[in-house]
Amino acid sequence: MILATGATWGICAASTAAVIARPFRWPEAIWAVAGAALLLLFGLMPFPAAIGAVAKGMDVYLFLIGMMLLSEVARAEGLFDWVAATAAIHAKGSTARLFALVYVTGIITTTFLSNDATAVVLTPAVYAAARKAKADPLPLLFACALIANAASFVLPISNPANLVLYGGHMPPLGQWFASFAVPSFASILVTFLVLRWTQRKRLAGACLSGVERTPLTNGGKAAFAGIVVTACLLLVVSALDIELGLPTAIAGIVTTVAVCLIARTSPLPLLRDISWSVLPLVAGLFVLVEALDLTGVIGWVAQAIRTASADPAHASAVFGTILAFGSNLMNNLPAGLVASTAVAQAQPPRLVVDGLLIGVDLGPNLSITGSLATILWLQAIRREGEDVSFWRFLKVGAVAMPLALAAALAARILIG
Repeated sequence: MILATGATWGICAASTAAVIARPFRWPEAIWAVAGAALLLLFGLMPFPAAIGAVAKGMDVYLFLIGMMLLSEVARAEGLFDWVAATAAIHAKGSTARLFALVYVTGIITTTFLSNDATAVVLTPAVYAAARKAKADPLPLLFACALIANAASFVLPISNPANLVLYGGHMPPLGQWFASFAVPSFASILVTFLVLRWTQRKRLAGACLSGVERTPLTNGGKAAFAGIVVTACLLLVVSALDIELGLPTAIAGIVTTVAVCLIARTSPLPLLRDISWSVLPLVAGLFVLVEALDLTGVIGWVAQAIRTASADPAHASAVFGTILAFGSNLMNNLPAGLVASTAVAQAQPPRLVVDGLLIGVDLGPNLSITGSLATILWLQAIRREGEDVSFWRFLKVGAVAMPLALAAALAARILIG
């Protein structure tokens, strides 16, 4: 029994490390699925338990499908390029103003399309706008990376990790706003101030204002309308306490079909460009976390949360902070899955759960390895010829994340 437990922990740790490090530059999904397959091959996990674990993620898969469709159709129709060019024009030659406009655009994109959309779709558009405006792209790219996490608990739909932590059963929208409106504002504001201060020298110069902006096509206008309608739909669905996955998937499919009909284009190129590998990645991580649960390790975490919850404010601060830093060691998606399973067993007060959510959402701003969104952001800027080393990101994240985390957790605790 001890040997089997050790083997399970070893496979899960190795698989998670490979997801973060991507040996041989193989996709993250390969390593997550390989870890799950090894658990089954060595008899460390019953097959029915693995199937059950995969099924637990159905709402998350549907949510991701819908969001990826919306993001890709917006990209394909030039909506994000148009938005970025508009920001460059309205900067009126001020790099600092351009930075602020990009930051606001990132807030809106993250809030209504999720942090992954900000990382994957907005980042290349912002880089293109920086090139056109002859501005230093690095502060603008940092803005995309950090706001993708700092604004990811404005709404339940702003981060797939939110669905993971709550197991697909999100709090009603009114309760969500009561819990996270002030902490989100604190997180966004502190992150902006830190970025503005750390990048002040790079933002001191001027930039061009005469950036060429291609008029938005009918397909682009339809994509924008689809995003707005989807956001309104999800606000209503969330207020009614209905799972978000299926409505998001339906909205994404309908918007994609409508845009393709209006633009008279085939959906096949669009579908080929979507990173579908994120779905087996999430499924594999669900299996790994279920395997850890079978060894009893998550039960220990649940017991620690249950015991500490006698003082909810203290437990919220402590476990939110632990999860924030832990997300950088194992990525926030598996960290969120572990926390979700522990929460389901411990049934702590809402204040503790909210602290955990703040930690799992905001913690990845410390390092490149913290979240899938940050890893995708790094891949996006590398495709554009830029690169940010682990240590360079850490120099900014080591200031921004702890301060924003402290502000957000303190705000949530003060609300009570």
